[in-house]
Amino acid sequence: MNIYQNSIALRARRRGFHVITSEVISAIPQLGQITAGICQVFIQHTSASLCINENADPTVRQDFEMYFNKAVPENDPDYLHNDEGPDDMPAHLKAAMLGSSVTIPIRNGRLALGTWQGIYLCEHRDHGGERRLVITAWGA
Repeated sequence: MNIYQNSIALRARRRGFHVITSEVISAIPQLGQITAGICQVFIQHTSASLCINENADPTVRQDFEMYFNKAVPENDPDYLHNDEGPDDMPAHLKAAMLGSSVTIPIRNGRLALGTWQGIYLCEHRDHGGERRLVITAWGA
């Protein structure tokens, strides 16, 4: 079994859901050496998250943003934590709902994503800044 790990910094993106599959694949060229294995992508932040979903129609990403903004509104007077503005606590809650990592099978040197699946960076802050990922791939 081989284990590979790389870290990358994603450029700052506006609030929303962004397909980052190609950036993840480019960051771990050793995928091609694995016939069968697992790839984990982990985000080192508490106000952004990762998920896997529709990679073709951008309206899906717009609907995700709309849904999460309705489900976790800004300026809720019950929030105690608002150190960095009205999007601060909602960003933490959204990140907790979606999670900090995704796990994808590796088959014949490629991520075994479905035809319409992509890895999303879910940016929950208005100005989240650069985001760091740790990508680990292992297998034979």
